Amino acid sequence: MATYEILIADDHPLFRSALHQAVTLGLGPDVRLVEVASIAELETRLTEKADWDLVLLDLNMPGAYGFSGLVLLRGQYPQIPVVMVSAQEEASVMVRSREFGASGFIPKSSSLEVIQQAVRNVLDGDVWWPPQAFEEVSVSEEAKAASEGLASLTPQQFRVLTMVCEGLLNKQIAYELSVSEATIKAHVTAIFRKLGVRTRTQAALLLQQLESISGH
Repeated sequence: MATYEILIADDHPLFRSALHQAVTLGLGPDVRLVEVASIAELETRLTEKADWDLVLLDLNMPGAYGFSGLVLLRGQYPQIPVVMVSAQEEASVMVRSREFGASGFIPKSSSLEVIQQAVRNVLDGDVWWPPQAFEEVSVSEEAKAASEGLASLTPQQFRVLTMVCEGLLNKQIAYELSVSEATIKAHVTAIFRKLGVRTRTQAALLLQQLESISGH
């Protein structure tokens, strides 16, 4: 039988091991699980290999701004289903996960059986949503526009953008990423063009559109 290859992206070791256990028990020896604890690690794994069967993605990961990790994944690797995993169980979080292209949502309070069923469903090409995901919650036009802009960024541009939003200067980003300052300037120009912004402040505000949980 074919082996499923699944990425677990969560910065809490305890919950990663709980997910690991649930999926292993549910799918038996036919599954290969790889764990990562940050968006940077996740990107590295995806660069090495792009044909994962599933990514289980924690909403609040280091290096992500709210839904930005999901948006980046859907933009760069549309062939990989993503299931959001979160301790935030409000309807608005689930609705926005669905709007931004996830294949499912697993609340962290779920039982092992529910986690297993959700994973199995999505691996079978289906989706898995709690009932709250279909409540009437509006996603603002700004958030949708922000999502489209972010989806068009390359992983390297996305990394530069998050560092810009953390207040780092071009030369600091160049040092961190081991590239020239001119390369970073070119990245920033391309990022601003794709996002339709002119300043670092506007870019940061755009990322916050994906971070604010309420749909307003």
